[in-house]
Amino acid sequence: MTQANTAADGDTSPAQKLEVIFAPEEISARLEVLAGEIAALRLDGLLVVAILKGSFVFAADLIRALHRTGLSPEVDFITLSSYRKSTTSSGQVEILRDLDLDVSRRNVLIVDDVLDSGRTLAFAKDLLAARGARSVTTCVLLEKRTRRAVNVAADFRAFECPEVFVVGYGMDVAHRFRELPFVGRVVTG
Repeated sequence: MTQANTAADGDTSPAQKLEVIFAPEEISARLEVLAGEIAALRLDGLLVVAILKGSFVFAADLIRALHRTGLSPEVDFITLSSYRKSTTSSGQVEILRDLDLDVSRRNVLIVDDVLDSGRTLAFAKDLLAARGARSVTTCVLLEKRTRRAVNVAADFRAFECPEVFVVGYGMDVAHRFRELPFVGRVVTG
């Protein structure tokens, strides 16, 4: 793992040190493989539902990788939260922004950033199944090696992740670090 320094524009505090867990090149290569695995399912009329906000970079890169396999999925977004500005889950999942498209009789691929407690992914799967989706498949960027609060597993994952709070590649802490091209963690001390 390598270290990187970052400072926000207008931030007068010293640059924070970040430990790189997954580098941009590693993420890009893995997404090409992942897209091929998803394309092999041959899900006709695929609708990709990205769970915002943390998955937006991952979802965009994955959708482009799916395009390179010959797929042309429709895309929609749902904003769910159990964290808000905290680094720990509240245990309650809230819909902050709902889908625009109807999922009934559709093959749906849910894209999320991190599978840890499992609450958000389970909530999303149950919600879309209840709304009549033909199939609900899940794909996460990171699956943490942790005890789940609910019994859920991702159908696809890019990486297994250590039990640390991660930032970058769309993920944040208090709305910072989403712009980083890698997945990392803030180094304290």
